[in-house]
Amino acid sequence: MTEQKTPAGQDGPDRERTERDSAPCGAPAPAEIAQEDPARSATKPETAHQAFEAEQAHQRGVSENVNDPERVRRLIAEYKQEHGLPDDAVEAPHMGADEHGAFAGDHREFDLVVRGKNVSCGDHFAPREIGVRDGRIVAVEPLGAGLTGREVVELADDETVLPGLVDTHVHVNEPGRTEWEGFASATRAAAAGGVTTVLDMPLNSVPATVNVPALEYKRLFAQHNVFVDVGFWGGAIPGNKPDLRELHDDGVFGFKCFLLHSGVDEFPHLEADEMEEDLAEIKTFDSLLIVHAEDSRAIDRAPHPEGDVYANFLASRPRGAENLAVAEVIERTRWTGARSHILHLSSSDALPMLATAKRDGLDITVETCPHYLTLLAEEVPNGATAFKCCPPVREVGNRELLWEGLLDGTIDFIVSDHSPSTLDLKDLENGDFGVAWGGVSSLQLGLSLIWTEARRRGIGLERVVEWMSTRPAQRAGLRSKGKLALGYDADLVVFAADDAFVVDAGKLHHKNPITPYQGKALSGTVRRTFLRGVPVDFTTPRGRLLRRGEC
Repeated sequence: MTEQKTPAGQDGPDRERTERDSAPCGAPAPAEIAQEDPARSATKPETAHQAFEAEQAHQRGVSENVNDPERVRRLIAEYKQEHGLPDDAVEAPHMGADEHGAFAGDHREFDLVVRGKNVSCGDHFAPREIGVRDGRIVAVEPLGAGLTGREVVELADDETVLPGLVDTHVHVNEPGRTEWEGFASATRAAAAGGVTTVLDMPLNSVPATVNVPALEYKRLFAQHNVFVDVGFWGGAIPGNKPDLRELHDDGVFGFKCFLLHSGVDEFPHLEADEMEEDLAEIKTFDSLLIVHAEDSRAIDRAPHPEGDVYANFLASRPRGAENLAVAEVIERTRWTGARSHILHLSSSDALPMLATAKRDGLDITVETCPHYLTLLAEEVPNGATAFKCCPPVREVGNRELLWEGLLDGTIDFIVSDHSPSTLDLKDLENGDFGVAWGGVSSLQLGLSLIWTEARRRGIGLERVVEWMSTRPAQRAGLRSKGKLALGYDADLVVFAADDAFVVDAGKLHHKNPITPYQGKALSGTVRRTFLRGVPVDFTTPRGRLLRRGEC
């Protein structure tokens, strides 16, 4: 992702100043624990072995305190008491069309009919009519079939119907760091950008989603506050291997880990051997391990990223750090036979070994992000910390090879790695890349960003849909998402591919108005978004909380 980014990037090891969120029940404030720097990130030389062990002990102590299940259970009880909720308050189960007996053989009037000349049909677009009943697509017919419904939407000639995008890499940050982002603001931004399904990362929320009570606590904040459907990843950290199966049974879609300091002390990273143990564990219940793959040793030995010169920051996060970590993930996946996924790939050097691993039959997939496919290191102004993410935006030659990796299938899909923070954490006044939080806010812009770049390269919109909807849904096991087909959720996006607009951060739904795309002209606008056949109005949250196996 560029996941958790802190100064070095939420994912990586740079140091950052964080927000003034208060922490309940005597835990350290997020401002105290969202800190990192190269000196605290990774496997240390022998001469610093004691300091390294002390730092590891510190991180594990913070994690055990903040994520303690008993402490979180007290928070849950306090939340329910404060909001007048019964002790057994849970999200209503996801109701599918099959539970209503409403598929093609049912001749009742449709709830919604959408007619258009350009409707996504997998690998092409065609004139179609879509019939929706009880939130599911129950009819797809040639245009002119005359389907009737209580509501009929006739598309303009310049409009295309796409399946809602599926973004499996989003940091919502609530509870605990809601000044950075929250469920309401993040999901409004998602809907405005054509994203109808979001999977939330286990950090930077406080507590982190590393046990079942923490997952329940997060769901309390999400329910009734989401404008699109939302599911959750669990976290894999030192010492929580016994919690993994319980989280899996409670519906997480897989487990996220780091191979270097995550950027927040309450989510410690795994060493390679610990990652292998967790891979072997999750194989027993066929889950998925998603990995922030940067090698801490390589970053320890790289230059420090202080100052406002972007080239210095880039040198502090060398490609070799990614390459070494990706190689570890590949081999540990090979040894265990487990399922793994590489997050936010930015180093094109890693593509050949990933292609080999796939040819060898390993169950490994790869994602990249819009910022790696659209931005260039050569064009990042000095002091422009809005561009800081981890791994970093690299050079033009690297970007071109990433596009080749997408086209040949080595890279499986594109997700945002939306990793926001408050403006002060970006150190806008000084522009110091060694201090600023690392992360790009782009949840609302991803479709337009990728479409703008794809059409310039002669790549069709159907490939963009495959990369940003179909494939991420398949890898996450979202069986009713990612296509406009019978039985799928009626998550529809009305997209005007030829429209153009200029990015204005102040008009985005993201909580904090900062983006590296400020002032950039983009192609393609989302005119309407339907979630299970109902238009998103940005006022009434109708999203559902998803559980693995129920969707």
